[in-house]
Amino acid sequence: MTQFDKRNITMMVDFYELTMANGYLQHHDENVHVVFDVFYRANPDKGGFAIFAGLEQVIEYVENMCFSQEDVEYFRQQHVFSEEFLSYLQNFRFTGDIYAMPEGTVMYPNEPIMTIVAPLIDAQLVETAILAQVNHQSLIATKARRIFRSAQGRAVSDFGARRAHNMDAATYGARAAYIGGVSSTATCTAGQIFGIPVSGTMAHSWVMFYGDEYEAFANYARTYPDATVLLVDTYDVIHSGIPNAIRVAHEILEPMGKRLRGIRIDSGDLAYLSKRVRRMLDEAGLFDCKIIVSNSLDEFTVSSLLLQGACIDGFGIGERLITAKSEPVFGAVYKLAAVGNGQSFAPRIKVSENIGKITNPGRKDLYRVYDVNGHAVADMISLYGETFSEDSPIRYIDPQKPWKNRAFENCTFKNLRKLYVRHGKRIEELPTLKEIREYVMKQLEAEIWEEEQRFENPHIHYLDMTPDYYELKMDLLTETRRQHG
Repeated sequence: MTQFDKRNITMMVDFYELTMANGYLQHHDENVHVVFDVFYRANPDKGGFAIFAGLEQVIEYVENMCFSQEDVEYFRQQHVFSEEFLSYLQNFRFTGDIYAMPEGTVMYPNEPIMTIVAPLIDAQLVETAILAQVNHQSLIATKARRIFRSAQGRAVSDFGARRAHNMDAATYGARAAYIGGVSSTATCTAGQIFGIPVSGTMAHSWVMFYGDEYEAFANYARTYPDATVLLVDTYDVIHSGIPNAIRVAHEILEPMGKRLRGIRIDSGDLAYLSKRVRRMLDEAGLFDCKIIVSNSLDEFTVSSLLLQGACIDGFGIGERLITAKSEPVFGAVYKLAAVGNGQSFAPRIKVSENIGKITNPGRKDLYRVYDVNGHAVADMISLYGETFSEDSPIRYIDPQKPWKNRAFENCTFKNLRKLYVRHGKRIEELPTLKEIREYVMKQLEAEIWEEEQRFENPHIHYLDMTPDYYELKMDLLTETRRQHG
């Protein structure tokens, strides 16, 4: 098998999911239903929030899950599984339900961003694929948003494919980056599959091939007169690249009635060079020529460049975006929350010496709480199906300070999650990628406090609980300590 053969993505499972599933089939009723939550424990880069991405690919995965005869034979050769289980896999289809935030939702640590309610084996087998999609795309979308914010309205393009961890990471990373705010990508697979605008001009090799920089620029301008952007740092930006770009603008493009669209600088002191270049372009009458920069940029270097007064109109961001280099692990986890028969569920809790690893048990709902101005003041976990009236103050518990008597007044509440998959089939129409991107923008411009969006010491978004839910968690902790010490 080569990388170009058709892959069965269902096989993207951890082996222990198969060993557990085999054991479940032998010792338990396969119709026992369970509840698993997906959540994460900390925002990347010590930020104030993250962006949920990857839901569409999760739904595509569960809708198409199946094991081929070749897959089953591979498992047989491991000499671990029963024939009953191998036969079960041949007929396997995911039949569970998936609740999730809409893709692009601003999210916070320790809240259930997805919940899977499914037969035990179904729920176990989807763990790895769900986490792979959510962890990767949420990480890149969050990083992209930070870089977009640092650019202060200037265009940001994804240049990262060649530094991505593999081909899929480049393609789906570009999708996630677009959700986060990037305006275009250089990755053609992402452009073709997802409809993301693609952009790209030349590499240094184009200039080096011709030997003469002016000839290289002139040939490019003749080929692409409506979209001429010249890479000016192959030899010397100030003494060669910009003078040759200006010559091409005047001698090649202007006689055709065209304008030089832009120049790109990929090395050197970008703040200093951009200011020198802007003066040179303006003196040549090229006021509308854009200056684009690249070269290992991220939100911190972009912010620094703009603080220095750099004359930059757009940024090409590569490795530090597509790999989220400053913190390349998102850390979403998949934990059992309840066990039942499809109607009623007994909560389960994971207890740890590390307080941050104690899970929130049971089936639950998640609400976002808004003040009278439409700002999100907190999120709140409730029992599944729990109701409350907005007409009177709603008491809540801050789990960090449970002794305080607190209530939400004059607030509205929105259930953050929808049922997207029922019995293995999608029941909710998914938004376009552009709509997801716009949803991110709307939340961060209108709902999420500016204090949560700053890079340094962001305001912490509160995750509260209804009194009934908090009581359930405390009772379960007490019972667990009594049983297990």
